[in-house]
Amino acid sequence: MNWITSFVRPKLDTLLNRRESPDNLWIKCPECGEMIFHRALAESLQVCPHCSHHMPVSPDARFDALFDEGRWDLIPLPDPLLDPLKFRDEKRYVDRLREARKKLNRQDAMAAAKGAIGGVRTVVAAQNFAFMAGSMGMAVGDAILTAARTAVAEQAPFVLFSAAGGARMQEGILSLMQMPRATIAVQMVKEAGLPYVVVLTHPTTGGVTASYAMLGDVQIAEPKALICFAGPRVIEQTIREKLPEGFQRSEYLLDHGMLDMVTDRREHRPTLARLLRLLMDLPPEPPEEEAPREKLPLLEAAPQAEIRPAEAVEPPGAAPQAAPLQTQAPQA
Repeated sequence: MNWITSFVRPKLDTLLNRRESPDNLWIKCPECGEMIFHRALAESLQVCPHCSHHMPVSPDARFDALFDEGRWDLIPLPDPLLDPLKFRDEKRYVDRLREARKKLNRQDAMAAAKGAIGGVRTVVAAQNFAFMAGSMGMAVGDAILTAARTAVAEQAPFVLFSAAGGARMQEGILSLMQMPRATIAVQMVKEAGLPYVVVLTHPTTGGVTASYAMLGDVQIAEPKALICFAGPRVIEQTIREKLPEGFQRSEYLLDHGMLDMVTDRREHRPTLARLLRLLMDLPPEPPEEEAPREKLPLLEAAPQAEIRPAEAVEPPGAAPQAAPLQTQAPQA
């Protein structure tokens, strides 16, 4: 053994066979700056365990956490017309769509699924903000209409998770036409006597807020979600005044009567389960059976000590009493 085999060769093997560690194992919270391990973040449904900041989450992750036992069926959605206006800005609209579909493996910004929530058969639609900012186009209108028809056909409540930057400008007037189209779909559900529940997530803005996102029988929002038609920066530039703290956030809207409740994402499933059973006039969900507890052996009772009458105790300082004299009977 010499220094070449004992030192140089292991060093070279270490350099040549060095494993590249992935750069997505730790994620920095944009709110508090804490580093979070990716598995811990996934288990908390993309909610920071330190400050409860709600990060974006995909529709599939919502469906897995929402439906009973994580079992759900994806509702097939129709394919809309591709680039009906032949729109082009810095890129062609078809190129933007192709990139978004390849990146997320989704056809558009809305996904719909059906399954059971707390034992109630439910249809759920969720917008994906990562797909072109969740913008509302013809595909989103088709998805809402298809999900509403499925809910009516199966006599199931309809739950919608909104997350959008507004209408999709690349589709022009055809995008704005989805506002009344989605409103009609919601009306179909309500005329069938079925509940329509909306969960507004960050952000929900523009034409989405002006249509189906604010038509729910019950309006729920995630904490600190931006919910508005025009953003706060546009309003400040228009009125030239400073807006109050927390303006257009979910807590502000709750205080002003535009929302029914603000619920943490980790509490969505039990909250929706209770709410849907109540709206569908069903009895409360039976509590989960607890595992039988191990019975501890009974302790044997200790033998009781013999109780004797307490002797008279003389008070301190008292003179001792003389013992009684015993008289002996005279002998005959």
